[in-house]
Amino acid sequence: MFFKLLVLFVVVPVVELSLLIKVGSVIGTMNTIIIVLLTAAIGAYMVRLEGLGVMYRLQKNLMEGIFPAEELIDGVMILIAGVLLLTPGFITDTIGFLMVIPGSRNAIKRIARRYLEKRVTSMHIS
Repeated sequence: MFFKLLVLFVVVPVVELSLLIKVGSVIGTMNTIIIVLLTAAIGAYMVRLEGLGVMYRLQKNLMEGIFPAEELIDGVMILIAGVLLLTPGFITDTIGFLMVIPGSRNAIKRIARRYLEKRVTSMHIS
């Protein structure tokens, strides 16, 4: 667990920063800043639209008496995508956009579901 947290809070920001510096040296500082701000604005707009769609489907399922499991998972993924898109960096933006777009979000859900099923079946309760 410590290693995962180390990667999340130390390695990812260092890689993002080095990539921003590299891109900035190639295309210029202002262009890099504009790209970062533009991806944040577009990402926030996409998160808002997708979030409203998920909220609508969630309410519809609840009114029909259906447990909204998929909508809850989508909502969590969109929330994570929003955080990633507002974090400056190209890697986090790419992952965030993949989590906002419904087709790629469904692919990520399938991969995560398979990973979690393997983890749950391999755990031993003592």
